[in-house]
This record gives sequence, C-alpha cells and structure tokens, in this order.
Amino acid sequence: MEGTLFVHNSLSRKKEAFQAINPPHVGMYVCGPTVYGDAHLGHARPAITFDLVFRYLSHLGYKVRYVRNITDVGHLENDADEGEDKIGKKARLEKLEPMEIVQYFSDRYHFNMDQLNVKKPSIEPRASGHIIEQIEMVKKILDSGYAYESKGSVYFDVEKYHQDTKKYGELSGRVLDDLKSNTRELEGQDEKQNAFDFAIWKNAAPEHIMRWPSPWGDGFPGWHMECSAMSTKYLGEKFDIHGGGMDLLFPHHESEIAQSRAANGDDPAKYWMHNNMITINGQKMGKSLGNFITLNQFFDGSHDFLERAYSPMTIRFFILQAHYRSTVDFSNEALQAAEKGFKRLMNALQLLEKLPVSKETTVDFKSLEKKSYEALNDDFNSPVAIAHLFDAARMINAINDGKEKITQEDLNGLKKYFSTFVMDILGFKSEEDNSGNDELLSSVISHLLEVRQEAKKNKDFNTADKIRDALTASGIVIKDTKEGAEWSVKS
Repeated sequence: MEGTLFVHNSLSRKKEAFQAINPPHVGMYVCGPTVYGDAHLGHARPAITFDLVFRYLSHLGYKVRYVRNITDVGHLENDADEGEDKIGKKARLEKLEPMEIVQYFSDRYHFNMDQLNVKKPSIEPRASGHIIEQIEMVKKILDSGYAYESKGSVYFDVEKYHQDTKKYGELSGRVLDDLKSNTRELEGQDEKQNAFDFAIWKNAAPEHIMRWPSPWGDGFPGWHMECSAMSTKYLGEKFDIHGGGMDLLFPHHESEIAQSRAANGDDPAKYWMHNNMITINGQKMGKSLGNFITLNQFFDGSHDFLERAYSPMTIRFFILQAHYRSTVDFSNEALQAAEKGFKRLMNALQLLEKLPVSKETTVDFKSLEKKSYEALNDDFNSPVAIAHLFDAARMINAINDGKEKITQEDLNGLKKYFSTFVMDILGFKSEEDNSGNDELLSSVISHLLEVRQEAKKNKDFNTADKIRDALTASGIVIKDTKEGAEWSVKS
C-alpha cells in the first residue's frame, strides 16, 4: 500500500517519517514485564500496542525482529538503587527459589498474552541469562570514564556524562539541576558521588539471594543495564524502534540512552515510542499503588471494581480504541462499550460470508481501505482505523439489507480488506467458540477456591484437600500464597 508511515518519536517529540536502518529489516526492542506477580491491565497495554506495531510493519512487508525482555533480576523496590530485588523479595516471602517465582509468573503472563492474541516476539531474553553481556558493558562504560566503582558497586557518573554531552534528560525533558535539588538522600547513597547517579552493577549484601561473581565482587546488574546489553546483543548498537510504557521514560529509558552512548558512542534507537498509562478514577493503575486489576480478574469478574467478567477481546478492543499515546481511564461503562464495538465488527465479519452478489457495485469500499491505511500510517492511529472499519460494517449491513449492491469481484476485495484489518492487523479473533466456556471455567474455579479457603479456615482440611486434588487431576495447577490461592491451566 502506498503512503509514508509516520511515527511519533519521543526523543524529538514530533512525528517523523519511518525509515528502517536496513530496509526491509526492522529491529524493535520493547521492555517486558518484571515477573513477580500476575499481569494486570497496565501490562496488557504495551503488549497490545507493540503487537499492533509488529503486525502492521510485518503486513507492510518489513522483516521485523521483535525483542521483548523478561526482567527476572535487578529490579529493586525503588528507582534509587535501594530496597530488595522485587523477585527476591517475593521468593523470600513465599519460601521459594527466585527462578520458581520467575517461571510461575512467566507462564501465567504468556497464557494471558495468548488470551489477548498477542503474537510472540521473535526473541524473549531474560536478564539473568545475560549477566556476562551486562558485565562486559559495565567494563566498557568504566573504560569510557563515565562510571566509577564504590564499595563493590559501579555507578554511572551522570554529571560528568552531562557535562560532556549536554544530553542527560533529552528524552524525558528532565533538567539535571532540578534532579540535583529534588533527589532525596537515601540510606546507602553515601557510596555515590552524586545522589542521582545510578547503579550499573550493585554489590550484593550477604542476605541478597540472587548474585553473580564479577570483577567488582559478588553482585547483580542494575535494572537499566539489562535492556542496553540485550538490545545490543540481538539488534546491534543501533536499531530502529525502542518501545515501552510512559512510566519507563524516566529513569529507565533515559538511563539506557546514557549507558549506550557511553559504551557504544551513539544513541541505541532511532525511534522511541511510549504508550500512555491506564488510569482508574484518574490515578495511574499499578502494583505499587495497590489499585490494579489483574487480567485474570477481568476475565473471571472477581474484582470488586468489576460489574461482571469481560472477555480478552473486549480488553484488546478497549485498549486499541484509544491512540497509544493517550491516557485511557478504566470504567465498567467503557468496557461494556468496547464489548459492543468488538461484537459489531465480528457480526459484520460473519455477514461478509452471506452477502448477496449483484451485477453492479454501489459502494466504495476502496476509499475506506485507503483511509484505514492512512490512519495506521499516521503514528498507528488505531481508533481512526477502527472508525473506518465501523463505516465498512455499516456498508456490509446495507448490502445485506438490500440497500446497496456489490459484485463478486468487489465482494472479494471487501472481504480481504475487512478481514485483514480486523484479524491480521488489529489482532481480533472470534470468541464464539470458547469465550463463554473460558469465563465459566474461571468463575467455577474461583468459587471452588473460595470454598476451599473457607474449609481451611474451619480446619476442614479433608474437604480442602479433596478440592485441590480434584482440580489438580483436571489439569489445574493450584499455588497457595499469602494473598490467597492462585491457579493456572497446566501447559
């Protein structure tokens, strides 16, 4: 399809014409989840956003290498290099090995992504599997003079880097002087020359579970380091697109840029894309704020905020009906409207197979097809593309009602256009065959687990064990946590 694709580049803060560095090949790196809990709606948005980018670029004929990482080490409880590793903390509380936590929640994340019809990335590297690459990059940064060792840790020298380049804060718009005045002095920061310097290698305290040997002693990589090392390994020192949520803009992506420039001498990515947040009552939805709703809770309707269960395709439509750079506010009304919109497209798709054929055509589907491409070429504007598909749905209904006519040749073209955009590019799929069964299964299991929990409270362990054994025999994996029982389908 003719037309230039324009992408909003967070680094330049404007839309730019997209040109792959090595056309028709595209390298895209997207920050994936830290796997210490179930995925929620905030995880679904970047997954679906960059799934659309992956699908559309592939549709246009690009060969896309899509890398999306799994963070399984180094993500501390705050962004000031203090606190416990999130996965290590979960492992300690659950009395499990950290990699048990990682495997369990990675499996559940992947299951949720399959439900949302998110395509698997080309490569999905784990941070813990690339410790050597991260150590080597730390060495390069030290050699460049933009890092220093302190008490077994290695910190990036933000002030020296900015004095030499005048570029720290370029992506996020942060001003270094403001960072200096607003950075809190936290316990343990006496290791740093400046409080706003960030760790690229962290010395492991005796109680720290996850640790690796390094030239600076036993420790673990800084959170920002993993993406710089893994994107370089799989996409090269310079690649096309780096994506992630708006909450990663600072400090994560800002620090990635600084690290890569210090190690490799150039910006890592040509285009920086950030999806905006999902809010609930105007406040960001997230684990740290305690107001998140997991995807499993959406699918079984078990959260107090939910009036009922919502299907995975309703969630996908809810996310794509807004532009990826816009904030989306959660409400039951918005989800119900999304459900109606999705069903409207699916009903039109079904009608396409039953439309009467005439000797003449009185509709112009080609103009809608052109507008749909123009919408996605304009920074992946999915809501406008969906609006044109609704126009096409009205056209299909008019043909079915006999108010409009279409020839067999044009009907073939209409089918190709509509199904390509609805199914292949936007990634929707029919849920008629199994959505009701999936929701019923989730509801039944949730109720059984509630009965089991009540039995355990009443010390009726015989009943509790019978419920667990019956579910296990049916292929349902039960995991007891401090927050209650969690379940997944055995793969």
